Amino acid sequence: MKAIKNDKIAEYPVKEEGELLAFLLSVLPAGTRRNAKAILKYRAVLVDGRVVTQFNHKLRRGQRVTVLPPMQGDILEGILYEDDEIIVFNKPEGLLSIATEKENTNTAYHLLNEHVKQINAHNRIFIVHRLDRDTSGVLLAAKNERVKYLLQDNWANIVKTRGYRAIVEGKLKEQEGTLHSWLCETQTHLVYESTSPGKGLEAITDYQVMRESAVYSLLDIRLQTGRKNQIRVQLSSLGHPVAGDKKYGAATNPLRRLALHAHLLELEHPVTGALLSFSAKTPSAFKRVFKQP
Repeated sequence: MKAIKNDKIAEYPVKEEGELLAFLLSVLPAGTRRNAKAILKYRAVLVDGRVVTQFNHKLRRGQRVTVLPPMQGDILEGILYEDDEIIVFNKPEGLLSIATEKENTNTAYHLLNEHVKQINAHNRIFIVHRLDRDTSGVLLAAKNERVKYLLQDNWANIVKTRGYRAIVEGKLKEQEGTLHSWLCETQTHLVYESTSPGKGLEAITDYQVMRESAVYSLLDIRLQTGRKNQIRVQLSSLGHPVAGDKKYGAATNPLRRLALHAHLLELEHPVTGALLSFSAKTPSAFKRVFKQP
């Protein structure tokens, strides 16, 4: 069976009914055939433009199977969910959410944009919220402008839970609590807590201590509001800055990165209304900080 190819994708027509894995084994080049299950796992196979991961997915005559190139593997592995309206990505630490004056391509936006363009050159994505460069975890993007505005205009109602894990310096007096303050920002983009209640943007953060050592605490955090640098600023003001956060007063850096991870995002689908929950496993390095020597 001859594939229709360009520089980025291989597309195969389905000429008879059968299961997807058997079809892939029959059409893929010999060197790729061994990795057929991995290609499925990493969401690199599409049937009529939709990602399919089930090896026993039933194919019908007349459908088209698209296989994305190996260079997309790392990106695809990080995709937690994708449909026609949204895409959810497990952003690694060190990767910007969007471009800056100094960096244009090493961003989640660029990688996800290239991913959707593999299917159609006119496709694009829209980042609707951001994570700091050194914060890892769940990042949501829209796949069209209509959904972008639905999310941005109704964010507080659509998003039900935003959960983070953070390692902070020291032991907290209270094992759980709520941080409530108003945040302002300087002209140099440093966020700080206002000394006048009601001045600035209201920020509310719930926390619970999960683990402790002599020098660190691991927190489970839930945002009630989503302000810029909210977690970092409020914990610093509490006297327990996020480890590795030199900008907001941390003195230590056990992970050689900001010890903040967006592990949970729950929301109503902006189009269907279905309740969706996405989680990104907390990096193992977080737990190693609390292992006994």
